[in-house]
Amino acid sequence: MAEVVAKEVLYCKVCSFPPEYCEFGVSLKKCQEWLEDANKELYDQLYSEEALSHKFSNTLSLEKQEKIHAELAKKQLKEEAKQERELQRKLQSKITIKRIERNRRKHVITITGLELLDVDLKKLAKQFASKFATGATVSKNAEKKEEILIQGDVSDEAKKEIEKILTDKGLEGIEIEQIDDKKNKKTPAPTTPGAPATKD
Repeated sequence: MAEVVAKEVLYCKVCSFPPEYCEFGVSLKKCQEWLEDANKELYDQLYSEEALSHKFSNTLSLEKQEKIHAELAKKQLKEEAKQERELQRKLQSKITIKRIERNRRKHVITITGLELLDVDLKKLAKQFASKFATGATVSKNAEKKEEILIQGDVSDEAKKEIEKILTDKGLEGIEIEQIDDKKNKKTPAPTTPGAPATKD
């Protein structure tokens, strides 16, 4: 019986498609730049002048080829402009870590704004729970937005982990705000000297 050998498939780090299908992804230009660095031989097979000319010469006139290239370039510019707008929107937003005092030195922290990271919040909560050896869940706050709730005073540690994720995603410009929400202690009402004490 013939031995079956699994074929290794290369996937683009930009759009996650195989390089032959990058034109259907988010940014062909960025995909091409990545492929030229990652696999020059395959890049030449797909995008050298000879390869492109051969691809279109048998079926399209020169005028149609130019029209297709112009349309592709326009589509790429539009997609890149959209990605740039999305990046700027993210960079103008912020992630908030709020430290909340519960009772007797017990604290929880809530983290909001994590939707900017485009990550699975449940997986991230599990990652935090494992990293900090504590409980962590995803819940909805009063504004109906998802947040991660972590048991314990781990505000600084959580900030460091989020900074690592931001760096990995090239989003270092996003602000991380830390808020300390202390529990208000009841203060006794002021009394006038000589006045009888009032009972609650």
